[in-house]
Amino acid sequence: MTLETDLYQPGRRVRVTQQLAQRDRVWTNCVEGVITRYQQAKTGSWFAHARDDRLWLDRLELRLDDGEMSILNLDQYSVIEPA
Repeated sequence: MTLETDLYQPGRRVRVTQQLAQRDRVWTNCVEGVITRYQQAKTGSWFAHARDDRLWLDRLELRLDDGEMSILNLDQYSVIEPA
């Protein structure tokens, strides 16, 4: 995951590639859109010794070309690059 704070500025167009490992293959998905918000948000999951005893995730909100809003949970396999 790219951690350049300039890359997460609202209004910036990005392409996000994420991978999900499966038993015998890797599923890859690419999403392209304009950033509306980047935040760290807590989940309903409990996680010991974390802030508020909750699991926190990096979330990137994008407005896609067709107007749809998409919220992506970022992890170590997420690649974010200018589009």
